[in-house]
Amino acid sequence: MAVTTIQDNNKLVVYTKEINREFVRENMFSPYMGTALTAIIRIKQELKQGGEQMNIPLVTKLRGKGKGAGTLVGNEEKIDNYGMRLWIDWARHAVATKKSEEQKDSADIFNEAKPLLSDWGKERQRDDLIEAFMSLPSEAAPSGLGSDDGDTINGVRYEVATAAQRNTWNASNSDRVLYGSAVSNYNAVHATALANIDTTNDKLTAAVVSLAKRRAMNAVPAIKPYKTRDGYEYFVMFAGTNSFRDLKNDPVMVQANREARAREGNGMDKNPLFQDGDLIYDGVIIRQVPEISLYVTSVWTSLLTAGNASARVEPVFLCGQQAAVLGWGQMAKPTFRKEDDYGFIRGVGTEMAYGVAKMYKKHPMDGSDLKQWGLVTCFVAAAEDA
Repeated sequence: MAVTTIQDNNKLVVYTKEINREFVRENMFSPYMGTALTAIIRIKQELKQGGEQMNIPLVTKLRGKGKGAGTLVGNEEKIDNYGMRLWIDWARHAVATKKSEEQKDSADIFNEAKPLLSDWGKERQRDDLIEAFMSLPSEAAPSGLGSDDGDTINGVRYEVATAAQRNTWNASNSDRVLYGSAVSNYNAVHATALANIDTTNDKLTAAVVSLAKRRAMNAVPAIKPYKTRDGYEYFVMFAGTNSFRDLKNDPVMVQANREARAREGNGMDKNPLFQDGDLIYDGVIIRQVPEISLYVTSVWTSLLTAGNASARVEPVFLCGQQAAVLGWGQMAKPTFRKEDDYGFIRGVGTEMAYGVAKMYKKHPMDGSDLKQWGLVTCFVAAAEDA
């Protein structure tokens, strides 16, 4: 019997119209961003009407004893104030294609351009915030400001800072840095302090979280805690995957989650031992930001062997109010290519203008030290998974 078969060119070929885009994490900092003075990451929009830089006034509390029945005239206290400058720059990206390529396309790939550009913008701002938290404060404009590549991160990036610059930052912020699990690990030489971090004893634990909180509470100028709507006060700590893993596995943290943390019902969906998410301990919300660990691997590579016996070190950021600022000149908006070769080329893009900085203030005593305003920078041992 002759059975008809279908020649290859006549076979039905069905391609899915859905494009499986690479997973892009939403901005983990978003819940802590806002225009209020109490926000951890303040959003400023004054430059939307024009301008390249803005001034952010910072004022510390009065510390004088005051007077009783004695003469007050001539004994008034000076208000300690400082104007922090923030520079903005442009961030743009685009994709383009020709009609000849669209004609061949079975999956309408170009229509993914807008969501891909949106993801790029979210990633860019998230990564800029991570770099800003790690940067060294500087009163100078970013080195690449206004160049072809531009620079939306204010301050001196950690990976390009000299040893002298890191030491100056370390000394200026000695009351708001923590190396491992003991204050005594501190050394005026930044590299030496990092080398004091032990692989076993200086991981991120519940005890380190509490110690970092006490460092914030005792810092001068004071680091104000982040306030929730119900009136309770919390600090917020951002940690990478490896340091977050160590905290989650810390027996004290496990016990706290098992015996003390409130949960609804008996189901696994509300149990912090089985579900991922933020940890809470001693008035500190610990949020996992995986990209912090990735930055150690790909950008802050000096930290890969910075600890004792070449231990891998990760930064952890304990934040209070106004730890960082995101200043907008122009919110992200879509753009379209004009040079289209008589309509044969189609291009779509996005553009925005902003600047990101760790907030800082000049020390009132000598007028030279730049102290980060609402942030304790912690360094902990954080080995990669074996």
